Amino acid sequence: MLENITKTTLLVDKDIAIRNIIKMKDKAENAGAVFRPHFKTHQSGLIGEWYRNLGIEKITVSSVAMAQYFALHGWRDITLAFPVNLREISSINEIIKSTKINLLIESIEVADKLEASLSQSVDVFIKIDCGAHRAGISIDNPNEILSLANHISKKKHLHLSGFLTHAGQTYLTTSPVEIADIASTTAHKLQKLKVVLNDPELVLSWGDTPSCSMIEGLKDFDEWRPGNFVFYDVMQFHIGSCGLDDVAVAMACPVVAMHQKRNQLVIYGGAIHFSKEHIVADNGFRLFGYVVPLTDNGWGQPISGAWLSSISQEHGVVQLPPHTTELFHPGDLIGILPVHSCLTISAMQEMISLSGEFIPCMK
Repeated sequence: MLENITKTTLLVDKDIAIRNIIKMKDKAENAGAVFRPHFKTHQSGLIGEWYRNLGIEKITVSSVAMAQYFALHGWRDITLAFPVNLREISSINEIIKSTKINLLIESIEVADKLEASLSQSVDVFIKIDCGAHRAGISIDNPNEILSLANHISKKKHLHLSGFLTHAGQTYLTTSPVEIADIASTTAHKLQKLKVVLNDPELVLSWGDTPSCSMIEGLKDFDEWRPGNFVFYDVMQFHIGSCGLDDVAVAMACPVVAMHQKRNQLVIYGGAIHFSKEHIVADNGFRLFGYVVPLTDNGWGQPISGAWLSSISQEHGVVQLPPHTTELFHPGDLIGILPVHSCLTISAMQEMISLSGEFIPCMK
């Protein structure tokens, strides 16, 4: 397979990915939760079939275009986990002719405009901000949440399914105890809202890969929506969500230049391939990816002391340990484990499996 790679190419280990799906599915079901994985990580109709073959029927997406794409691939129960873009209402009306779509609302104004614009009834979740401070009504403002819930209950075209939240702040900690506390505190506050509304059928929908991966017995939520877990990445490894053996994607990058005095090599692999997502390593330097050797069977463990140290548009600079540049030559291929697989796949829009199968993604 490697001899056929001529340019920057994203590789996926199907066996690892399917193992990750099975593990997360089993964990959610053992917790008594509905498993509704987020598909924004892989964005591929073909990879979606890996999930479907395991009995998964409900999914999450992050855009109307993504909902359209996966509806065309036969998915009929989709949560659009992004605040409603009212300018796309005509596309939403088209989707709901054939597909059950769950929408997110966080204001009375949007509820009113949806009610006036929808061609038929839809299920909606109230988006809750449980501490990430990105979108949603603050979980510490229960009166506003209850007011919106009561307002929705009076609408003809809107049916309140429950409360949906994403604990993005879990990405800022490596402490399982702290992550567990975020989850339990959020669940307790949302359960109180269900009691006040006197509706035990309301769904508490939860989604982030760190908590779903790291917490045992996450039983306070009715639905799990993690996405990154299918491939994981260097960021998730640093958080503690996975081991390096769980990372299912690596970028194959041609070596194009050597700089022995700086112990560096230049690769064809930059921001247009990886994005510019990075993490700050323990000693303070920016890390854009781990360097791994490529083999016909995939890739090995990271090369100690080597990392992707900087990227520009097409260029990537790999920092190597002293006296190791002679091991590499222009024309070689090296592998990079990405910091953030979701953004890497969004940038690449295609992958190949280790068997050489082409895997297209949503364009």
